[in-house]
Amino acid sequence: MDQNAATTRPTGDLGSPLPTHRRGPLRKAAPAWFLPPAALLVLLWAVPLASLTWRGFRAGALPYLGDPMVVQALQLSLLTSTIAASLVIVTGTPLAYALSRWEFRGRRVVEVLIDLTLVLPPSVAGVALLIAFGRRGVLGPALSALGISLPFTTAAVVMAQMFVAAPFFVRAARLGFDAVDPQLEEAATTEGANTWQLFRFVMAPLAGPGLIGGLVLCWTRALGEFGATILFAGNMPGRTQTMPLAIYLGFERDVGVALALSVLLLLVSGVLLLALRRLERAAGTG
Repeated sequence: MDQNAATTRPTGDLGSPLPTHRRGPLRKAAPAWFLPPAALLVLLWAVPLASLTWRGFRAGALPYLGDPMVVQALQLSLLTSTIAASLVIVTGTPLAYALSRWEFRGRRVVEVLIDLTLVLPPSVAGVALLIAFGRRGVLGPALSALGISLPFTTAAVVMAQMFVAAPFFVRAARLGFDAVDPQLEEAATTEGANTWQLFRFVMAPLAGPGLIGGLVLCWTRALGEFGATILFAGNMPGRTQTMPLAIYLGFERDVGVALALSVLLLLVSGVLLLALRRLERAAGTG
């Protein structure tokens, strides 16, 4: 079977292939007229991040990593983002699989919701969560009757992170499932595989790079979430104050803490993304 056919196929929406890996070897040199505009964008990313790292280490931000505020914010961020990413895997994988493989009523509405939450300003997401789940929100009285109060709790942090980060996983996972050759599905079905066996032993392993990539993007986005969190969960140390919120507060109280947390968040996100690239290379050569 053609290997390229097994790794790419049209989406059906735009008629363009959605590769999970590079289709051919890179050329040795790009045309000169490509470089100046591309370099400008790269510099826009690289200069601020390099400046932040340089300024953080030069200003002696490392000792601040032992500050109780920094430690609490780091622990809470890692805990909530891990919980959020885990819940997104459980809920987002079936959704991505359904969008990739089945036509069902309301499918277009779900696709719009995913795209909308992806581009929605986080502050608007926070207001929407508060209006829906706040004490005086649409579902507030029903939740209160059950003894549940979500705003300004750690659970609210997880919900805010899921709201803004889940679309990254769902989109990446769907691309991974889209890239699986339908002929492999037909072969597995012909051999007697049921729906669960098809998903467990064929679809999920072949879509693995997309799932892993989406997970890392989802996790790092949850780790850096700010706007929806501060509006829906507040900024209470040890309870809802994640690293981005502590950075915001640090600029008002102690710039050293803000710098330390910024550099730490940058390093953690960088490590996760580098791990993703290694996994993608391993999958591409496997």
